[in-house]
Amino acid sequence: MSVEAWTTIFVIISFIIYLYIGWHSRVKDSKGFFVADQGVPAVANGAATAADWMSAASFISMAGLISFLGYDGSIYLMGWTGGFVLLALLLAPYLRKFGKYTVPDFVGDRYYSTTARLVAVFAAIFVSLTYVAGQMRGVGIVFSRFLQVDIGTGVIIGMIIVAFFAILGGMKGITWTQVAQYTVLIIAYLIPAIAIALKLTGNPIPQLAFTFSDIVEKLNQIQVDLGFTEYTQPFASKSMLDVLFITIALMVGTAGLPHVIVRFYTVPSPKAARYSAGWALLFIAILYTTAPALAGFARYNLIDSLHNKTVAEIQELDWATKWENTGLLQFDDKNNNGRIELMPDKETSEITIDRDIIVLSTPEVANLAPWVIALVAAGGLAAALSTASGLLLVISSSIAHDVYYRIINPQASESQRLMVGRIMVGFAIAIAGYFGVNPPGFVAQVVAFAFGLAAASFFPVIILGVFDSRTNKEGAISGMIVGLAFTTYYIIGVKFFAMNPWFFGVSAEGIGTVGMILNVMVTVIVSRLTPPPPPEIQALVENLRSPEDSPVALVDIGEEELD
Repeated sequence: MSVEAWTTIFVIISFIIYLYIGWHSRVKDSKGFFVADQGVPAVANGAATAADWMSAASFISMAGLISFLGYDGSIYLMGWTGGFVLLALLLAPYLRKFGKYTVPDFVGDRYYSTTARLVAVFAAIFVSLTYVAGQMRGVGIVFSRFLQVDIGTGVIIGMIIVAFFAILGGMKGITWTQVAQYTVLIIAYLIPAIAIALKLTGNPIPQLAFTFSDIVEKLNQIQVDLGFTEYTQPFASKSMLDVLFITIALMVGTAGLPHVIVRFYTVPSPKAARYSAGWALLFIAILYTTAPALAGFARYNLIDSLHNKTVAEIQELDWATKWENTGLLQFDDKNNNGRIELMPDKETSEITIDRDIIVLSTPEVANLAPWVIALVAAGGLAAALSTASGLLLVISSSIAHDVYYRIINPQASESQRLMVGRIMVGFAIAIAGYFGVNPPGFVAQVVAFAFGLAAASFFPVIILGVFDSRTNKEGAISGMIVGLAFTTYYIIGVKFFAMNPWFFGVSAEGIGTVGMILNVMVTVIVSRLTPPPPPEIQALVENLRSPEDSPVALVDIGEEELD
């Protein structure tokens, strides 16, 4: 069978599974919709967290970035994995012990302020919409290539699937769907990586094949011969300062991502939150230790398959023709010598490759079986849809729970809260679909912006909210506004208005670190210059860090406290 036929089969089967889980996990109350009844086992929540965390950026785009950037691409590995460790060890148990539904809920109650809650809601929606844009682009890319439909149609198909299990099952449906999606995406990632490692080095374990074979030496030499820097040359494309700032932004951004944090509210206790974080780290490490090997293999195979081939030879490559039809792979014989050459200078290079197609095209380039190629497509969809669903629920809960229930209508019934939540999911999906059709950048770049915004807005107020009882509402509100405003201004200016990256050359992807530092400074200074929090809030913070595995005694927080 053809690749398209296998892809259709895998996509239909996986989507039927997702839809069945969504129907089977449908909920009837707000607790099930927002935090899955707090009944998710630690292992299952670990798998769901890993799927939520490993988005289209991890599955589709991260290896592509490493493949293009070489050593400098390690910022994504270091930042994202280090950030999850930071979240798991430093924040997750305390946030679960606090016992609320959402990050704005924590901010609003910890800082005893409706204004703080609203600022946090705005930040959560802004970060989530930025992040979800990358996921919907990933969905469109997969459908565009493997089902031979336009990106807009692919995005709409993905929207319908996500809408079904997100609106019907809420967090409960999303959680169990993400367990299935993790299974699909990790199998889809490992099988081609193992096959290519065996084919290129004779070693079936990608991590060992990449480390102990001569493939890196060969790749370095090929790069030099073509005029590129060595694949393992540090700081070839980014300055040391920019690498540092991007890594920090990704780390602290991870610890501030609302759709990842909310996963730790779905387990029965803080102890279970710690265990689920450990399982998630294990599940994430399986893919993240494989990505550098897959990236190196992909670059080696692409150069070997395309460079210095005649136009006729390339036209005979079925995979190249089909990717060329998507517009994500382009050939242009600029010097009219009948051959296509990959050059370090973009102006003279005759091959243009979108970074987001590296992982998806690698099985085809390596001439693997059609079913393996199709499996990778299904894995890419699973990664994108799992994260998109988590992000959409964050947007929904931020409006339905933190604005509608906590501010507008505190007497809202269960059915009213549930209905508003479902309506907001539908609204968020429509916006996500628009960004999927009209994306502001490639997947990992867009996602990196979301991490920068999360770093500059949420991380400081969460970390200070847990570990500094003196931080007050005036400081938190000022810090979030300054951090988010500065980071947004810099990113939009550099990426959309050709502004020179004036802060020591730090890129838009790394400026979230500066925004985070500004946030911390403003929060601490303003908190010290204004009255301290009420005694009961300070006692709450002290109790939050106590070792007892029990919920804190919340003060005037509302009737929906979690057990």
